[in-house]
Amino acid sequence: MNALLIAGGGGLVAQLAMVVAGHYNAFIKDNVFAVGGMAISLVAGLAYARLAAEGWPSSLAGGLVAGGGCASLGIALSLALKDVPPAVLAFGTIGSAVAGLAGAAIGKVLS
Repeated sequence: MNALLIAGGGGLVAQLAMVVAGHYNAFIKDNVFAVGGMAISLVAGLAYARLAAEGWPSSLAGGLVAGGGCASLGIALSLALKDVPPAVLAFGTIGSAVAGLAGAAIGKVLS
């Protein structure tokens, strides 16, 4: 549980920082949101797998939750700020959850 809080919390802070920066900077909003958000989720998943030191199934599930969870909250803020259309909440969360899963797999391979 601590690993999920640390990885997901760190990812959330990074996602929120990116969303706030993108709200005020069009370049970030237009060019960084998608790739940056998934990269943050990938790192959150990797961090989860490294911190949790569990087996493959648990690590992959935790990476999925950490990556998708931090992204969904960041996207929700971006939606509230009217910086993204509502559909992004669904497909952005799914894409970021998959990125978190991939990050967890990388984390397991590296451990």
